[in-house]
Amino acid sequence: MLHSVFVPIRDIVLAKPNYSFEKRQRDLEKKRKQEEKRQRKLADKKPAGDDGGQSSPEDGAPPDADPAGTGA
Repeated sequence: MLHSVFVPIRDIVLAKPNYSFEKRQRDLEKKRKQEEKRQRKLADKKPAGDDGGQSSPEDGAPPDADPAGTGA
């Protein structure tokens, strides 16, 4: 009975690391951080660009220009 307490080392099975799970978790974390960064950039841009629907100077037309282009 004493010998049954001691298990030979070759009979011990260790759990293998699940590299694909770890990689998937890293990828999900990276995507989450990228999405948060994108949302922050959109939130920073939105208040500055919110001018009531009028055209901005980047559009190439001054704010008082005739949008129909009639020239009148």
